[in-house]
Amino acid sequence: MSTSKHRNFESGHHDLINDVAFDFYGRRLATCSSDHTVKVWDQNEQDQWQCTCSWRAHSGAVWKVTWAHPEFGQVLATCSFDRTAAVWEEIVSDASSDHHQTTWIRRAPLVDSRTSVSDVRFSPRYMGLQLATVSADGVIRIYEAMDVMNLSTWSLEHELNMRCAGSCISWSPAPSFLSQLLAAGSEEPPNATNPHTGGAKVLVFEYSKSARKWSKVQNLTAITDKVHDIAFAPNMGRSFHVLGIASSAVQIVALTPPADGSGPLEVRELARLEDHRSVVWRVAWSITGTILGSSGDDGCVRLWKANYLNHWKCVCKLLADSGSTAGREGEKSAAGSVSATALSTAKYYKMGTIKHPNEVAWH
Repeated sequence: MSTSKHRNFESGHHDLINDVAFDFYGRRLATCSSDHTVKVWDQNEQDQWQCTCSWRAHSGAVWKVTWAHPEFGQVLATCSFDRTAAVWEEIVSDASSDHHQTTWIRRAPLVDSRTSVSDVRFSPRYMGLQLATVSADGVIRIYEAMDVMNLSTWSLEHELNMRCAGSCISWSPAPSFLSQLLAAGSEEPPNATNPHTGGAKVLVFEYSKSARKWSKVQNLTAITDKVHDIAFAPNMGRSFHVLGIASSAVQIVALTPPADGSGPLEVRELARLEDHRSVVWRVAWSITGTILGSSGDDGCVRLWKANYLNHWKCVCKLLADSGSTAGREGEKSAAGSVSATALSTAKYYKMGTIKHPNEVAWH
């Protein structure tokens, strides 16, 4: 049985928290919420989290927040229901003082989308300062900072059409001997007929250095349920890509480039993990790419690791209600009790009414 320490702190958000993101070093934390705000938290010497800045980032629910590599400074990107994404940079006032204040300045609004922007992700560091967004209409947009010292100017370099509702994206942290991939997930209903994707809910795009463009190379037709999150694993000497998928279960697939360098990727399912027994919302990899974390509607966070036979097993389970951890023993009863507790304690409040549900304010 494994053990771990946890800390609870009051977020101060007035609505659902949609995303949480650690910075590169794990000492800073950003949260975003449906209350239109973003908060940045810093860990002090007592390992306590303190909110150092809070601001209204958008005029709609903020879906995702992500950090750029620290090589480019303290930079955040957010995306929202208001059909925009934004790039933010931290400005520290009176840095010589022990009680300096920080302010996050919106350096660039990205307003090309005409629907809700579902996800936003910075590219791997070796590609420079690039940013990918995906919208509910299925359009992936890739931006690049014209000058990393002046983040107010971004150019739209590529537009990729998924031809299905986009929900999430992930860059592959590929080394030089593997091609750069971009995976996108969709939350289209499983029974939706889409001739462009064949019902697939994960699409993979590849970047050609010679042609300097992206092209779709694979539809993962085995993934037919709604996809809420995807994440490429860090590549530690592998000759293939590993992709974690959050759907009706946790799915892990391997994408192997063809030996002759031409043709589609070889897709191989490494695991389908159904221990959550509910919808899975988030997946994230450890820095070595050997442990996958997932969270689901059962109120648990699970950590998965492959054994020497390459069989993926749950090595740790964190219960949201008590913060305790447990091994695989007794998981069935624990999952059932957590689900029952969640149902019995759930409360719903009327927050307002929508008079014209088909109308969304333009930015």
